[in-house]
Amino acid sequence: MMPLDTVKKCGTALNRRKAVQASLSALKSAGVEGIMVDVWWGIAESDGPGAYNFAGYGELMEMARKAGLKVQAVMSFHQCGGNVGDSVTIPLPRWAVEEMEKDNDLCYTDQWGRRNFEYVSLGCDAMPILKGRTPVECYTDFMRAFRDHFADYLSNTIVGRALGLRSPHIDCNGTWRFPGIGAFQCNDRYMLSSLKAAAEAAGKPEWGHGGPTDAGSYNNWPEDTLFFRRENGGWSTEYGDFFLSWYSQMLLEHGDRILTGASSVFSSSPVEVSVKVAGIHWHYGTRSHAPELTAGYYNTRHRDGYLPIARLLVRHGAVLNFTCVEMRDHEQPQDAQCMPEALVRQVGAAGVGLAGENALPRYDGAAHDQVVATAAERADAMDRMVAFTYLRMGADLFHPDNWRRFAAFVRRMGGDGSTCREAAEREASGVAQATGSLVHEAAVALRS
Repeated sequence: MMPLDTVKKCGTALNRRKAVQASLSALKSAGVEGIMVDVWWGIAESDGPGAYNFAGYGELMEMARKAGLKVQAVMSFHQCGGNVGDSVTIPLPRWAVEEMEKDNDLCYTDQWGRRNFEYVSLGCDAMPILKGRTPVECYTDFMRAFRDHFADYLSNTIVGRALGLRSPHIDCNGTWRFPGIGAFQCNDRYMLSSLKAAAEAAGKPEWGHGGPTDAGSYNNWPEDTLFFRRENGGWSTEYGDFFLSWYSQMLLEHGDRILTGASSVFSSSPVEVSVKVAGIHWHYGTRSHAPELTAGYYNTRHRDGYLPIARLLVRHGAVLNFTCVEMRDHEQPQDAQCMPEALVRQVGAAGVGLAGENALPRYDGAAHDQVVATAAERADAMDRMVAFTYLRMGADLFHPDNWRRFAAFVRRMGGDGSTCREAAEREASGVAQATGSLVHEAAVALRS
């Protein structure tokens, strides 16, 4: 996974071009198959509606092709900045933000009226509110422009593209702290209009005035709230099932609209589409799974919320790209009932091709062991792990010890999982020595 700021905000060129070139050469020497890069909507369509600038990304594609690396492009229709791991701020295109400033209901909104400019609310997916286009039309047009611009790279260099699927339940304005439960984002007028219609259709119009008011706030724990508490919590009532079903269905329908657009654009192109689903592992050991619910994943102790997502992806021929594959239960805060291993197992059994990522930067052997073991466990399954993306290329990766361990990890992932870490590191020492000058050059350039 490339740095978030690989391309300059103006979109015309790469940041730290020399570092990128040296890094790609080193990655290829280590046996890496390709890179993943965010193609930011806020960069590539910043000049105005329909005015696309992929020049900086074109420079990267050509560099990757010359290095013999594949590219997976992430269609990033959200803001960068304000979330865990974000090292740079890239807002939505200015012309889109202007519309959101004129009509704040285009923003995701919590029960306290706090607006989130990180995304355009999915409640207005089909409304022509962005200079005469709907958000889904904007996303589809963007993907079509990307396809046309990079037609010569499709299949021989660009082999995949990814989308994200979650509600912004973790406030991007610095309010949330791990392991808070987050908050429902359903109080813009477009979401409320949908909720009202759903409540009336269910014969319960009194349920259509907003989300639950007893679900706590961003940094609460489940037992702090009436809605998410273990015993007789609102989530387990008839009303709770109605609301959570509606809320998660809104996200599924959003995903369906985006994937339909992607299919119309890429159906004749030999690229694989994947969808990123967040690995929300904290409070997974509770009955309500509160943080997953606020994210739009209706997953509880008694209900599998990832099967509907998997069915959606299978219908569109897409892969599920899931995070936190490197985490082990005992490494996490036990009082927050974090269970990343159980979560990965559940998602891995959902019946769809699985691509993995690590949720946090990890360069240690224990994290590598966990990823290799997870991949090996699924090697013979129909829904096996089809790819793994390592987060993230940067100066820390090119520290000599980290680089040696990483080269060994790549070697193990390319095998059947039977090679032990120590043996792989001995074998990888030659790669580390051979690429020493490239790695040093990349590390110095990335820190400058």
